[in-house]
Amino acid sequence: MSQLKHTPLHGLHLELGGKMVPFAGYEMPVQFPLGVKKEHEHTRAACGLFDVSHMGQILLHGPRPAEALETLVCADIVGLPEGMQRYALFTGQEGGILDDLMVANPGDGTLYLVVNAACKEQDVALLETGLVDHDHRVEVLDRGLLALQGSKAAEVMRRHCPEACEMVFMQHGRFEIGGMPVWISRSGYTGEDGFEISVAADDAEALARRLLAEAEVEPIGLGARDSLRLEAGLCLYGHDIDTETTPVEAGLIWAIGKPRRHGGERSAGFPGADLILHQVDAKDHRRKRVGLLGEGRAPVREGAELYSEEGQHIGKVTSGGFGPSVGQPVAMGYVDIEHAAVGTTVHAEVRGKRLPMVVSKMPFVAPGYYRGS
Repeated sequence: MSQLKHTPLHGLHLELGGKMVPFAGYEMPVQFPLGVKKEHEHTRAACGLFDVSHMGQILLHGPRPAEALETLVCADIVGLPEGMQRYALFTGQEGGILDDLMVANPGDGTLYLVVNAACKEQDVALLETGLVDHDHRVEVLDRGLLALQGSKAAEVMRRHCPEACEMVFMQHGRFEIGGMPVWISRSGYTGEDGFEISVAADDAEALARRLLAEAEVEPIGLGARDSLRLEAGLCLYGHDIDTETTPVEAGLIWAIGKPRRHGGERSAGFPGADLILHQVDAKDHRRKRVGLLGEGRAPVREGAELYSEEGQHIGKVTSGGFGPSVGQPVAMGYVDIEHAAVGTTVHAEVRGKRLPMVVSKMPFVAPGYYRGS
């Protein structure tokens, strides 16, 4: 087994009592002494600080980088305004999802990408080989990445970088906090308002300590990050989306930019476009990602098989657990399209018993994203 990597905040995690576990090749805190449930609730009620430095941070240099990147993703990157970021998907020739990522336009002629930790080596290789004819350079950054998330995130940020609080959801900018240059986007993975802050690796611990000194802020581990994103209906790559899943099946049609799917000159320029756009137009995909709400308190975990009321096998759970904010079991998974309508009762098999769940709208909690007053 290869040695686990450490983020720039590893020493601080140990100091704060983080319970460390292997995750995507890194040793990461799954929880702190507060515990997963309380960390989840604290983020919703106040503010949590997450270390997401294991994610891949990349700058794409070269002429017309947006046009180049559109040959690999289905998002509208050419139309991405300066100072904004957009959710995107790397797609394969067979229509499956190779990874999901964020793409920001800093306005300096580059594109800033944040990719999943488990996929970053393959993503870098994909960019380097896929864009070789476009004369582009892929720069892998050695930076920390912190996520300040929660209903009071803006209140905290206003004390350190009030300019960043002028941004709305999915805006991106470059600022300073305590003399440290930072790249900030108003976004996150919890369903709450918040900020993702990229900072030089050598400054990451100082920035984290500065934010943790605020009364509202607690350190939050991977456990609560997972339950928060599940309640928010957000996909986890390798679980809810993968190479066997198309954007249409995953309910991510909105991530296919409108100029990429309406027959224009840019509509067929990404891998798997023929199959994906056929599914968009013909609506003939056979399965769909859905939200599921359970009864009682017994969580339904990833891998649980799903059955119709008549006992027919119809799908599988891809993420699941108990939703602290919802107060009942929540899950998402894939079911046959005939059983995907909201309100449909299905049954999840857990330890030999079949527990009823109801197909439900996502997100399971109302989002707190700041879109302006």
